[in-house]
Amino acid sequence: MSAIGFEEHDHHHCIADAMQNAEALCATNSLKFTPTRRRVLEILLDRHQAMGAYDILEVLAVEGMGSQPPVAYRALDFLVSNGLAHKIERLNAYVACSHQGEDHTPGFMICTECKTVAEVPAASVRSILGEAASQTGFRVDRAMIEAEGVCANCQEHPA
Repeated sequence: MSAIGFEEHDHHHCIADAMQNAEALCATNSLKFTPTRRRVLEILLDRHQAMGAYDILEVLAVEGMGSQPPVAYRALDFLVSNGLAHKIERLNAYVACSHQGEDHTPGFMICTECKTVAEVPAASVRSILGEAASQTGFRVDRAMIEAEGVCANCQEHPA
């Protein structure tokens, strides 16, 4: 299984496909995909790295799209709420969703060397958590699976 973010791919095609999917998802659900929301998603897609709101805000400010924190946070809240991005809790940062519009449990592989974040399917982990929870009478509403380590590229070419 490959993880989007670590493997070689046509990055321009990757971004174009994701943006087209986001536009279709917003149109289907009558959501306003404003220029700022669109640009924040493009920034996240371009990096394949988790980015903090202030990192995104720096890019937006340079481009003249706003320099106040609410600009970035409102766009990120919209993207996360509508399944276009995820918040990486461990890093207090955000990453574009690799499976836009799909009901899925994301898992994240975070390279501690190059800071690349790859989204991987984690349904089996959620199933195990669900079984453990049901044995204790606990209901899992949301699960976030995050693993830190070193990607294959960084293992092959240490800094």
